[in-house]
Amino acid sequence: MKKVTYTFSLICALLITLGMGVMVGEFKFDSESHDFGRIPQNKSVTHEFVFTNTGDSPIIISDVKPTCGCSVAEFTKTPVKPSEKGTIKVVFNAAAAGPFTKSFIVRSNTKTPVKNLTIKGIVE
Repeated sequence: MKKVTYTFSLICALLITLGMGVMVGEFKFDSESHDFGRIPQNKSVTHEFVFTNTGDSPIIISDVKPTCGCSVAEFTKTPVKPSEKGTIKVVFNAAAAGPFTKSFIVRSNTKTPVKNLTIKGIVE
């Protein structure tokens, strides 16, 4: 009888857990790309990507990596609670003339754990 009760309890707990679903945070960016347009050579330009957590649990950003050494990123280090906003600030050093497109790879604990943000423009 103990085995039946234990097995029944285990099955009920499993069904309750599956029914609750997994709660995760999710990004909703105002925009996932930014066009600087024409910018002067040897000047740094900055853009701040703003996002809202539209999920059910806090977002924790673990890393934001630029795809080249000419860019850096700063981001909200504290957990971003549901319905709150966070930022990812990117800086591009316009050393080389010509058009550019740069990506930033965002890693987090969200439903979509890897996100790409993009900046572009033309260095004159």
